[in-house]
Amino acid sequence: MHAVVITVYVADAHDEMGRKNLRENVAPGVARAPGFVAGYWLEPTAGNEALSVVLFETEDFAKAGLDMAKEMFAGSEPPPGVRLKTAEVRAVAANA
Repeated sequence: MHAVVITVYVADAHDEMGRKNLRENVAPGVARAPGFVAGYWLEPTAGNEALSVVLFETEDFAKAGLDMAKEMFAGSEPPPGVRLKTAEVRAVAANA
């Protein structure tokens, strides 16, 4: 199993419209990706940095998921108030 680990800067950590978009559009869209296993989007820290971890069955599926995420931020309509900081694929060492 492999994970896509993404950190983003969120301009307004209390933006309810952004949270609604995450719950109603982003998460369901990611869940439809091939090889999707599970996804977790964590609340922003005091410095407005949020973290997501999305698990995929294989490295190839994770790489495709990473490409999808990068395209979303580079596209013509990136999520408002959210800036991509880091994005990488990592092998899962253990899970419970």
